[in-house]
Amino acid sequence: MRVLRYQSVELRQLRYFVVVAEERHFGRAAARLHMAQPPLSQAIRRLEASLGVELLHRTTRRVTLTDAGRAYLDRVRAILADLDDAGHEARRVAAGAVGHLTVGCVGSATYSLLPALSRHLAVELPGVDFSFRGEMLAPDQIEALRTGEIDVALLRPPVDDPTLTVIPLRSDPLMVALPAAHPLAARPTVGVADLRDEALIVHSADRRSTMYTLVLGLFRDAAVEPRIRHEVGETSTLITLVAGGLGVAVVPAPVAALALDGVTYRPLTPPSATVDLALAHRADRTEPHLTRTLSLIRSLTR
Repeated sequence: MRVLRYQSVELRQLRYFVVVAEERHFGRAAARLHMAQPPLSQAIRRLEASLGVELLHRTTRRVTLTDAGRAYLDRVRAILADLDDAGHEARRVAAGAVGHLTVGCVGSATYSLLPALSRHLAVELPGVDFSFRGEMLAPDQIEALRTGEIDVALLRPPVDDPTLTVIPLRSDPLMVALPAAHPLAARPTVGVADLRDEALIVHSADRRSTMYTLVLGLFRDAAVEPRIRHEVGETSTLITLVAGGLGVAVVPAPVAALALDGVTYRPLTPPSATVDLALAHRADRTEPHLTRTLSLIRSLTR
């Protein structure tokens, strides 16, 4: 019984074979491959020896494919196409052009930044599948980052978690959201002291909102006792209650992008009163598409 000993087939032999099969002539194939004809002929002979079959009929004038050669050509073309696709995909992954990411946004960023951000990312990284979660408070975002529920967070610091990387983006001034018919709406600016007797709508203390702590700190520093009437979990609810005349609220300036009828925004004095916006992700995440996304968000917020 005859036992065939197959030698390894080299990728270059496959590419040589395809060119010879297309040209049906060793001379033209060698010229197309920018090589001499004898090494090309030897490479095809070694390929046939490795397979144990004859792929080509050779005459002094032309080269034709055997039945085995035609069948082999179809499979080799498919293999080379798959290899090219694999290389292209690997380069796209390495360049951060493909992947999936979920971005969580704090309430104010949901309205002011998310629309432009989603368009910008779709243009710059069309191969990355993005999903977005809006109206997230910072504690919820931090927990979602830890569990992998979201990959990137646009949140309000502070973030006390060594497993997360926090990148400062900007400081947003504070404004007062007022019912449009409120007497304070006629003023160019509003101070904390002006809110002494006002019903106050704030983000929830139970959910450890950054804005809740900040607003109470502003009132404490101004020696004003806050009259909290409503605590809410979402910025949209907070502004809706203001529009309904149920109170006033201190909010980051980007919330003004949520333009509801019946609400007027006025700068809070002193103008040094601000709240920071930051970008956060897990420190152990270094995928190229994540790195590119972080860079794009930073450039957009600048």
